[in-house]
Formats: sequence, structure tokens, C-alpha cells
Amino acid sequence: MKLRELKTIDIQAKQWRDKINGNSYFSSEITLNYGQPNEERYEYPFAYGYGDQYEHSSLELVKNLFPKSKWFKSKYTYQKWRLKDEYRISVNSSIKKDCFQRELIHA
Repeated sequence: MKLRELKTIDIQAKQWRDKINGNSYFSSEITLNYGQPNEERYEYPFAYGYGDQYEHSSLELVKNLFPKSKWFKSKYTYQKWRLKDEYRISVNSSIKKDCFQRELIHA
């Protein structure tokens, strides 16, 4: 897929919290152009992070799919409003919290 064909980025994440040490971990499934003929899916494996770190990490994975793109050289790459307003790419994300560790995607 070429960057100009990218219209949507959908991020579905799961979070597990290690209650003994208090750390949060996540994994995510990223779908580019959901429901379109050129739909592509990627997985971001088990990683440490909390809050919206799953969005940043997932968008970093998408960035690496288009290494020559000038769009990704911006320091504002991870701002969803900027992707929508300036580049017409809709970013939808959600996270399911309190999952079991085994539910996350492991590398």
C-alpha cells in the first residue's frame, strides 16, 4: 500500500496490569483501511506502557511501513487530530483494560 491510499488507521489494543509490580503492558492489532479492498492488518506485540502509549507505539509501527514519507518526519506525527485535519487519515483507537496476560499478543 502507498501512503496516499491510506484513509483509516484502526487500533484495537488490550492491556494487562501486573498487580504485583504495578506495571502495565499492552499489545495491539492495527488495521489500515478497515473494510476496504486494500485492507492490511499488523500486530504490535506485548510491550510495556500505560495511558495512550499503545497509540504512539502502534502509529510508530505504521510510520515504519512508509520510511520515505515526508509526513512522518513531522514531530506531530502522533497527534490524531493532525492526521485527520491535515492528511485526511482517520485514526480510531480503543483499549480493553483488565485483560489476562495470555490474551495479549506475544512476540
